[in-house]
Amino acid sequence: MFGYDWETLLWIAIGFGGQGLFMMRFVVQWWSSEKEKRVVVPVAFWYFSIFGGLVLTIYAIHRNDPVFIFGQGLGLIIYFRNLHLHYKGKGRPAAS
Repeated sequence: MFGYDWETLLWIAIGFGGQGLFMMRFVVQWWSSEKEKRVVVPVAFWYFSIFGGLVLTIYAIHRNDPVFIFGQGLGLIIYFRNLHLHYKGKGRPAAS
């Protein structure tokens, strides 16, 4: 199929799957903001960022792409930190 072997097709599917997860963070954020009629960053945004970023990092490692690995790896640190800050600050009112 398309001149690719099955292993290559599997890795392409993994790459597209990771990209789909990563894209969903924007869909979730947009949907939440539309419902609230204000800009909202729901916790699901960070989970989609982490899962999409993990899958894309694995894909980048498989591809041996240092630019892609660095970009996704750095993002993962930020996503985990933001999720930590979210739960650490739970129950406190937001600053205005």
